[in-house]
Amino acid sequence: MKRRIFTKIALLFSLSSVALFASWALSTRPIQINILMPAPFAESTTDLVQQFNKDHHGRIQLRVTRGPLETEAVSDLAISSLLLGKSPFDALLIDVTWLPKYAAAGWLIPLDPWIDQQKIDSIAPGAMLGNNFDGKLYRWPLVADMGLLYWRTDLMNKPPRTPEELIKVSLKLQKEGRVANGYVWQGRQYEGLSCVFLEVLDGFGGQWLEPETDNVGLDSSASLKAASWLRELILSGASPKAVINYAENEALQAFKSGDVALMRNWPYAWGELQKPNSDVRGNVGVTTMVASAGNRSTSTLGSWGFSILKGSSNPQAAAEAIAFLTSTSAQKTLFLNESYTPTKVELFKDQELLSKSQILPELAKALESTDERPSTPLYAQISDVLQRNLSSILTGQSSVSDAMANAQANTEKILMAARETK
Repeated sequence: MKRRIFTKIALLFSLSSVALFASWALSTRPIQINILMPAPFAESTTDLVQQFNKDHHGRIQLRVTRGPLETEAVSDLAISSLLLGKSPFDALLIDVTWLPKYAAAGWLIPLDPWIDQQKIDSIAPGAMLGNNFDGKLYRWPLVADMGLLYWRTDLMNKPPRTPEELIKVSLKLQKEGRVANGYVWQGRQYEGLSCVFLEVLDGFGGQWLEPETDNVGLDSSASLKAASWLRELILSGASPKAVINYAENEALQAFKSGDVALMRNWPYAWGELQKPNSDVRGNVGVTTMVASAGNRSTSTLGSWGFSILKGSSNPQAAAEAIAFLTSTSAQKTLFLNESYTPTKVELFKDQELLSKSQILPELAKALESTDERPSTPLYAQISDVLQRNLSSILTGQSSVSDAMANAQANTEKILMAARETK
C-alpha cells in the first residue's frame, strides 16, 4: 500500500516538474517578431537585423519577411494577409501613401505610447509628413525620400531653375552635340508619373487635392500648364519619346550612360551614379525641381516607415525592433552603405557623412521643401485616374484640356461616392 502511494506521489511530482519546466521554457523562449519589407529594404537591413538579434538574444527574435520587388505587390500581400484573418506579420514597412488606407481600415496600432515629443523633434520636419492620420501617429520613418533634379556639372555651370530654362538648356546641349537627350523622367503610366506631375504642378502654383476641403484642382490653370509642359518636353525634343515608357531604372540607366544632361529621380540614384561603371561619375549635381517665376520648387515626398499591425501579439517588442532599425546609428549605416536619406536632423550635420557625401546639404534643402501626395484612403484610386489621363496626353491620344477635365470629373466622382457611403 505504502509503495503504491509513494509511486503516485513520485508520478505527480514528475508530472509537476515537466509542467513547470515546460512553463519555464515557454516563458524564456524569445518573443518572435516578423516584419514585412519590400525586397530592397529587406536586403539592405540584413546586418542590422542580425545585430538586433545578437543584442536581444534570448528575449526578442526579429525576422524579416522579404516581400516582392514591386511596392504595390507588397501592399497587396499585406492586405491579403489582413483580410484573411490573423496576419503573420507584427509590423510592416509601408509607403507614405498607404497609411491613410491602412489606418482608416483599423489595421494599425497608434505609435504614440512609444514615441514622445523629443523623438518627434529629432526628425526633420519634411520626414514627419504623412505619418499621422486623424490626429494619431501610425508610422515611424525609416528613410526619407524625395524627388530630385540631377544635372551634369561638366555640361553646365548651374542647373536650370524654371521650366522654360530646362527646355532651353536641354535643346541647346543637344544641338551642340554634347548629349543625345536633354531631360529624362518617369513618364510611364504608374505611380512615378503621379509623383512627377505633383512636383511640376507645385512649380506652377497649383494643388492636386486641397487637404481641408477635398477640392480637386486638376482642371485649374496651373494644372493645365503643368500637363502642357510635360507634353512639350516630348514634342520639343527636350525629352526623348521613349520617356513615356520610363520608370526610375530606365531614366537612371540613360543618365548613367552619359547620353543625358538632366534627370528626375530619387536619392538612391546618387549611389548608383558614383559606381565605377558610371560614365558620369564625379560630374553630377543635385537640386530640387524647377518652378515657374514666383512659385517655390518642391519635391514629392516618397518615404518609407514602419507601422505596427493591430493583430500583433507583441506590439511592445515590435516597437523595440522599430526603434533599433530607425536609430541614429542604423540610419547612418544605411546612408553610408545604401545611400538611403536619413530622417534625423543631427545626421545632416554629421561630419563623417558630410565628408563622404557632397549632396547631403542638398538633401536637407530638398527635405525642407517636400510635398506629400493627397492624404486620403482613396489615394490609389485617384492616382490611377491621374496616371491614365496624363498618359493619354503624353501619348497624344487626348488633348490637355480634355484629359484634365476627365481627370477632374472622375476624381470628384470617387470622392463623392466615398462620402455617400459613410
